[in-house]
Amino acid sequence: MRPNILIIDDDEKIISMLRRGLAFEGYDVKTASNGADGLRAVLNGDPDVVVLDVMMPQVDGFEVCRRLREGGSTVPVLMLTAKDEVEHRVKGLDLGADDYLVKPFALEELLARVRALLRRKSEQSGGGEQAVVYEDLMLDVDSREVTRGGKRLELTAKEFELLHLFMQNPKRVLSRDLIMDKIWGYDYSGESNVLEVYIAMLRQKTEEHGGKRLIQTIRGAGYILRGDN
Repeated sequence: MRPNILIIDDDEKIISMLRRGLAFEGYDVKTASNGADGLRAVLNGDPDVVVLDVMMPQVDGFEVCRRLREGGSTVPVLMLTAKDEVEHRVKGLDLGADDYLVKPFALEELLARVRALLRRKSEQSGGGEQAVVYEDLMLDVDSREVTRGGKRLELTAKEFELLHLFMQNPKRVLSRDLIMDKIWGYDYSGESNVLEVYIAMLRQKTEEHGGKRLIQTIRGAGYILRGDN
C-alpha cells in the first residue's frame, strides 16, 4: 500500500510542484488549500504524513497543528514556512510539528524528510514484521527499509515499489507493460525511458557494495530477478 501524503497550502504553485514530485516518487497525494479543509482531510483520510504550510489565512498552520495534537492525532507533520527565525521554528515544534523546512527549499530535501518521517512512524508503531527476502536482499514492507548483505540501501518510494514488485515475483520475467501498469499506471505520460532509468538506478544501488547483479534484462521480454549471471 502506497503511503498517503496530505499537502495543506494556499499557494497553488507549491501544491502543484509538490503533488507532481511526490506522485512521481510513488506516493498517493491529496491536497487542501486552507487550514479548515486540511483539518477535515486529516480526519477523513488518515494520511501517513502531513506537509503543512504555516502562513495561511484564517486557520494558519500553527492552529492546524495545535488542533490536530489536541484532538489526539499523531500523524507526522512537516511544516513549511517562509520565515527562518528561531522563534518561529520553536513555536511550530512546541505545538507538535515533527520537522520544519524553510522556503525556498529543494524538492529532494523535502522528499528525504518525508522518507525519514515515514521510517520514524513505522518504527514507533512496531513495524518490521513483514519482510521479503531473496538471496542476500531483504525488503521490509512495514519500515520500508531495504538491505543487501546487511547494508542498508537508500531507495526512493518509486524504487522501493519497483524492487518490491520484483521480489514478489522472483525468477519470473516481468514485461515492460506489466511493470509500467503496476508501478506507474496506464495514465502515466512521462518519459518513455522512465523504466529503464529506474532499473539502472536500482542496479546501481543494489550492486554498490559489490553484490552480483540480480535484476537482469531478458531481451524482447522484459526483466527478471534472479541470481545467476
